[in-house]
Amino acid sequence: MGINLSQCFIAVDDHDKAIAFYRDVLGLEVRSDVGFEGMRWVSVGAPDQPDVAIVLEPPLADPNASDADREAVNVLLAKGLLRGVIFTTDDVDALFERIRASGAEVLQEPMDQPYGVRDCSFRDPAGNMLRFNQPRKA
Repeated sequence: MGINLSQCFIAVDDHDKAIAFYRDVLGLEVRSDVGFEGMRWVSVGAPDQPDVAIVLEPPLADPNASDADREAVNVLLAKGLLRGVIFTTDDVDALFERIRASGAEVLQEPMDQPYGVRDCSFRDPAGNMLRFNQPRKA
């Protein structure tokens, strides 16, 4: 019996900005764009990983959430305190330059880590931290 990752979720406060970043800067493909009860979900993914999607969702995707809960989540998102995603790449330095040229906020320039990767990190337009790892060659 196998288990595979199918979807993960990232909260965004502006889907159009998020699409521009994830599609145009990172090169992911938009797979779906769905609205329901005033909310919107957009799934994106790497062309070579058709079974894995990142769902860009509203900060609090619950139509029954209280105004106080919505505000609390929006504050955490604005501070960049919600979890992001870690991507792998075969050329972290080139990817870093491409993302930096887009104007994304740099959190960490490429560096070799003691746990075997070279990585960098940015914030997406909503403030989520995204890390990009390249396994180091032995």
